[in-house]
Amino acid sequence: MRVYQKSNNNSFYAVGLSYKKADVEVRGHFSLDKNSTAAIYKQAKAIGIEGLLITSTCNRTEIYGFAKHAQQLIKLLCDNTKGTLEEFEKVSYVHKNQDAISHIFNVGSGLDSQILGDFEIINQLKLSTKQAKKYGLLNCFLERLINAVIQASKRIKTETEISSGATSVSYASVQYILKNTVDVSNKNVLLFGTGKIGRNTCENLVKHTNNQQITLINRTKNKAEKIAGKFNLIVKDYSNLQEEINATDILIVATGAQTPTVHKALITSKKPLLILDLSVPKNVSDDIKTLQHVTLIHLDHLSQITDETLEKRKAHIPIAKTIIKEINAEFNAWLETRKFAPTIKALKHKLLDLKKVELETQRKKTPNFNEAQAELVSNNIIQKITNHFAQHLRDNTMPAENSLELIQKVFQLEETIKNV
Repeated sequence: MRVYQKSNNNSFYAVGLSYKKADVEVRGHFSLDKNSTAAIYKQAKAIGIEGLLITSTCNRTEIYGFAKHAQQLIKLLCDNTKGTLEEFEKVSYVHKNQDAISHIFNVGSGLDSQILGDFEIINQLKLSTKQAKKYGLLNCFLERLINAVIQASKRIKTETEISSGATSVSYASVQYILKNTVDVSNKNVLLFGTGKIGRNTCENLVKHTNNQQITLINRTKNKAEKIAGKFNLIVKDYSNLQEEINATDILIVATGAQTPTVHKALITSKKPLLILDLSVPKNVSDDIKTLQHVTLIHLDHLSQITDETLEKRKAHIPIAKTIIKEINAEFNAWLETRKFAPTIKALKHKLLDLKKVELETQRKKTPNFNEAQAELVSNNIIQKITNHFAQHLRDNTMPAENSLELIQKVFQLEETIKNV
């Protein structure tokens, strides 16, 4: 199937890397913060990219866009991250046209999530859509595609149980704590970082541990205070981080920093300490592994946790795929009609040109020529003609390319198409 192209020789690509082949260390090299994401959009705009969408989460970094070659999009990513092209090629994937469309449906529908049924990615895609629009890179193809993915996601949520219960990194982290900590309700818990994952983790902690000794620290204190107020938790200043780390039993790190913020030097206490690093890139330095009384768990380890609930969700994958297939088919049908648009538009321009010449002739030949009435009647006729052609192209069982070629030949539209 030929996808809608905004300019000649451009194809639609999905390039990126995910938890499937890239560990948390490598994913960290290609993670994008607000500034680097903006830099990619600006660079893409400068080199003439006509449609681009960027996603960067703890599990994946991806670029969806139109380009002559996938290498153009890969270069955008490598130019604006710490990762190298050689490193990217070892763990990356490149999907083109229909394969790229299928990939984004699977991602947005939770089927490609590190924890099956985790739909947090759909919120990231919505945010990415707003960013792409802000930079003038959300073309009608991408906008229509994301809306279709959102529709599929909603139907899968309501028509299957693939996301029954909590299914996310934050959920997995709390499950790990429950399974590996004795008397968890009486342990001191410190949550450092109150972004998306931090907020969700906090909510799961309160819900599942019945712990009243949870402390929040965030670089921007008022963000932590908003969450603490909701759950009646304690908030401490960032300057108290070392003191609170040494007073806690469980440290959960979920900051958005691009370099480690928790180092061995911060830990002076000798009591057992469990650290869960939910950040990408890693925010807990590897030098902490040398402390025998500290247990350090990274994101990828948490994602391997499976329980009975997650196993049951796998039974709903076939239904989810059927839903995706239906909505993908609707999207493909829309793509087919996009192929007709240049020809129909050119036909209308041609007919309008013919009308203009004929009205000019009649204006000179006919006394008391009713130009307004002639304009109205001729425009109505032109609209009916173009509608008939459009309907024929949609409904015709023969290959549309044959009909398009005939219409273009009969009305001599080749030059007109170039100019519309």
